Amino acid sequence: MKASWTYLYLLRKTPFFTSLSTAQLRWTIDHSREWEVEPGTVITQCGGTGGDAADAWVLLDGGWQLEHDGRAYRAGHADHGKWFSALQASGTCRLVATGHSYVMQIARAEFDAMLAQGFAIGGHLDSGYRYYADIFGNVAAGTASSPGTAGPQAAP
Repeated sequence: MKASWTYLYLLRKTPFFTSLSTAQLRWTIDHSREWEVEPGTVITQCGGTGGDAADAWVLLDGGWQLEHDGRAYRAGHADHGKWFSALQASGTCRLVATGHSYVMQIARAEFDAMLAQGFAIGGHLDSGYRYYADIFGNVAAGTASSPGTAGPQAAP
């Protein structure tokens, strides 16, 4: 992965962040890291023990797939799986770039601070919680009642 620069005007157009104010977008930029990744790059793995094992990842542009239990679940930056944290996982898995992509890494403490400050990302989180609960077969913490979300489809 190669460190990349986050531009406010582009972040504003990323589905995960479209409801944030300019001040919140600036805060996000100041409290995260953006990475440029090439196809096949492993972004993160489940079951890790490093300091970044609980970090949140947001797909800004491009695509990725979650590989778990012999299946690959693909997502783009506007899909339910546009964010990921190994905290939602059980067993082993890995998150891999499927094309030239840009991803944002947000440390768990910073992500929790975003939530505590009331950043308008709850709908995105909820659809992701349900998406990952379908994949891992567990109950997703923090799930709210947002109708109309589809479960994940494994890529062939």
